[in-house]
Amino acid sequence: MTPRSTGLICAIAAVTIFSMQDGISKHLGSAYPPIFITMIRYWAFAGFAFALASRSAGGVKVAANARRPWLQVARGALLAVQIVISIFSFSHVGLAASHTMFAATPLVVACLSVPFLGEKVGWRRWTAIGIGFVGILLIVNPLNATFDARIVIPMVATLMFGLYSVMTRLASRTDTSDTAFFYTGVVGAVTITIVGPFYWTQVTPADWLWMLVLCITGISGHYLLIRAFNLLDAVVVQPMSYIQSVLVCLIGVFVFGEVMTANMILGVAIVIGAGIFTIWREARLGRAAGDRPAGHAVGRPAINPGDGLIEQKLF
Repeated sequence: MTPRSTGLICAIAAVTIFSMQDGISKHLGSAYPPIFITMIRYWAFAGFAFALASRSAGGVKVAANARRPWLQVARGALLAVQIVISIFSFSHVGLAASHTMFAATPLVVACLSVPFLGEKVGWRRWTAIGIGFVGILLIVNPLNATFDARIVIPMVATLMFGLYSVMTRLASRTDTSDTAFFYTGVVGAVTITIVGPFYWTQVTPADWLWMLVLCITGISGHYLLIRAFNLLDAVVVQPMSYIQSVLVCLIGVFVFGEVMTANMILGVAIVIGAGIFTIWREARLGRAAGDRPAGHAVGRPAINPGDGLIEQKLF
């Protein structure tokens, strides 16, 4: 196979595994505290991050040498909290409803990039963000008499993940992706371990097996995603995350008996379309900025849409 074919297979396999991981998280989150589940996942993830760092040039010492460690620590801790909220959302709101809201993440990132990164968002992307907001309204359906206030939970998780993504882009200006990945795993594990043991719960042997599968899917999914980024441009890999949203919704409907209403389906289709356009537009502007001769200002920094995506895929 060609490198591109191999990369596409790795990317599709990664998002498929992450979809299964979300289903397992919902199953476990219905019986055990989300903080406890997240702690077990992070212990495995931290071990994986250490293993990768030890094999990189310079080893763990170089990977841990961050120019702005406070930023790396803050984003690592933020993601750990966000994952706890996501697992809680899976078990109490539902996989389908949660992921329809998570699909708005690229739109949130585009909005936050203006005040936090000083980027300039043109009228095309603002239009896409506005259309995406219409899709979110369809998902939430605030005029429906049966409006469920629990939808606020995945909304908070989406906002937190958007902020984490912006912090990752900010950190990528001074630190390597190896450093960002290392801090994500290690800081997240330390953060969750501070409170996680207080939520330690007796786990059945069968569920310990599910915990093991959860850790294995996380590590294997990360490895495949890293392979995909090594073989493909980020703009090709990043929209693949929307395949995960579709697969997770199918798992929610056919495995857990969740219901997706017509307005949710239409809303998520609109949000996905707006998100893909936003990703494509960012990539195009990033390439244009990179093609300019040195010294020519373009009004915004060249941002790789995939910056930090590898360590973001922890859902």
